[in-house]
Amino acid sequence: MRPRSTVFAALTTTITIGLAGCGQQAPAQSPARDQGLSVTTVVPQADPAARWADAYCGAVTHLVRTLADLPSVDPSTPQQASRTSSDLLSSVVGGLDQSLAGLNALGAPPVPSADGGREHVIGQFSEIRTQAENARQRIEAVRGDAAATKEALGEAKATLDRIDALDYLKGLEGVPALAAAEQRAPACRQLDQSPR
Repeated sequence: MRPRSTVFAALTTTITIGLAGCGQQAPAQSPARDQGLSVTTVVPQADPAARWADAYCGAVTHLVRTLADLPSVDPSTPQQASRTSSDLLSSVVGGLDQSLAGLNALGAPPVPSADGGREHVIGQFSEIRTQAENARQRIEAVRGDAAATKEALGEAKATLDRIDALDYLKGLEGVPALAAAEQRAPACRQLDQSPR
């Protein structure tokens, strides 16, 4: 499952416009605004697999919420493109940090030998977080240089493309007991129903 694919398509298009030519008018609002998630979770105490799946999805939801409310990129000047792209990447890093904290605190699932999926998602989130932070630092370092900014914005777009390709529920879907528990977890149902 890949929530928010349409959000990323719009965001990467905005960055691509910034790459094509600075000096354009800024978009009025981020295409991702007003698409947040509201998650209410009530899972029976007697269902540890569903409680774990619910906490897993709750952790992932931090990133999804952040992505739904990313600041817009303003390609009107190289300086504005740099500043707003840096802000966007800072938001992505913050969302990844929150999700990683939740996934790490969650610990192994209550199903024997089923932690590979969670560990894989943690690894992917960590790699993308590093890539996003590196792109943000590069954008900051070249601020004001139009050619270097264009190249740095390409790195930012590559980071967003990687996030768009993520399977947020991979930590659950490879294990039948956790895949079944996902269906009983309110946070997972909410995440699965979010617009893509």
